[in-house]
Amino acid sequence: MNEMKTIPYRWAIAATFGAFMGACAATPQAATTDGGTVYTTNSGTTTNSGLIPGDPTGVPNSADLTGPAGPFTSSGHAEMDAWRDDFTARARAQGHNPAVVYSLLANISPLSIYLDKDDNRSGVASQAEFAKPVWDYLSTAVTDARFETGAQKLAELGPVFDVIEQTYGVNREAVSAIWAMETNFGGYIGDFDAANTLANMAVEGRRRSFAEGELIALMKIVEQGYARRAQLGSGWAGAMGQTQFMPTTYLSYAQDFDRDGLSDVWSSAPDALASAAHYLASSGYRFDEPWGVEVITPSGFDWSMADGNDRRLSTWKAFGVSPIRGGDFGVEDSDYAELWLPTGATGPKYLLFKNFDVFKTYNRSNSYALAVGLLADGLAGQYGPVAAWPKDITRLNNGEVKQLQAALNELGYDAGVVDGIAGTGTSAALRKFQKANGLLADGYASRPALDQVLARLRS
Repeated sequence: MNEMKTIPYRWAIAATFGAFMGACAATPQAATTDGGTVYTTNSGTTTNSGLIPGDPTGVPNSADLTGPAGPFTSSGHAEMDAWRDDFTARARAQGHNPAVVYSLLANISPLSIYLDKDDNRSGVASQAEFAKPVWDYLSTAVTDARFETGAQKLAELGPVFDVIEQTYGVNREAVSAIWAMETNFGGYIGDFDAANTLANMAVEGRRRSFAEGELIALMKIVEQGYARRAQLGSGWAGAMGQTQFMPTTYLSYAQDFDRDGLSDVWSSAPDALASAAHYLASSGYRFDEPWGVEVITPSGFDWSMADGNDRRLSTWKAFGVSPIRGGDFGVEDSDYAELWLPTGATGPKYLLFKNFDVFKTYNRSNSYALAVGLLADGLAGQYGPVAAWPKDITRLNNGEVKQLQAALNELGYDAGVVDGIAGTGTSAALRKFQKANGLLADGYASRPALDQVLARLRS
């Protein structure tokens, strides 16, 4: 990995923050300025104390640390009650404050999305970034309204973003794009209670260990005074605040922008944005480098090279891959990139760089990371993609993907588990089949590809 580029002092108020050293440290150190900086947020005008944002220090002697410790009243769900009694005993045995344990678990109740007796929970699992065609997903994720709101937020919080860029080395457009994707710029942070959501997840059972670990993290957040019990709202999966942190992620990366001791990722946009930037920086974000570049390729290009492997940019250039808009790639020739064909050889094509993988630390979906990248580019004035999506090529549904996977496996091309998800294993198997049979080897799970595989199976 190349060292991070030097961050230029290119902002209008750079002199005000001249004492700040742009860094990507896990725990930025405090530095003073000449009297602080005034910035405006939705909650009013605030004066930054002149400190670089950093880890929350907590608010000692919080009222949340005292109070009743039991007994619990029934949730109305026998299995939930039994789990709560067992988990409470274990949490107390680990030394957690009984009042905190009680405050988190006293009012839990069954949620249908986890504990529906009819097992009618498929809607939760079918997240749009995995279920929809990429162009349908982008049509609701990358919108004019988000570009307009994003531009307003970048202007409104300009001084905040100046501090964030210099402190963490993450471009403001990337942070804003995450903010847009996670909660529509704080417009909807979820109306669930994080403790109740995680308790339901634990009782449901499939991710019990994960959910219990997150509940322990919630206890630590309250015990250490980083946030108050009443603040711990979440989305349906337990992610919290304007940039949607799971409790363990909050403990590791939450930041206190205004240095009030708390990290209020729920109602303080500066705290939430600094926290997201810290997370991205710690995940390896490279300042002022592209997440990906849309490309064109020469006639006769070997599409089987879109195999998920990173190659040096100099190698891609030698094969004739170039930016679709012209110009250069914005990275060194020695840097590595993967060629990605979201919808095969006839749709938009990208060379993906390190920052794309960083976006995926938030959500493992390629469609999600693509949306973040396109939003960030648009907020910087460059809209994409340039090439059109091949909407005329029929995309396979879940059952048809299973049929494709089973047929590939039977033909000796290992597509892995027959699960109906056209992931990297399915694409790799299809690509090998296509290349072995003299076909265009782009690995795109389409109706024509399924027909070709089935025809070969029957021959």
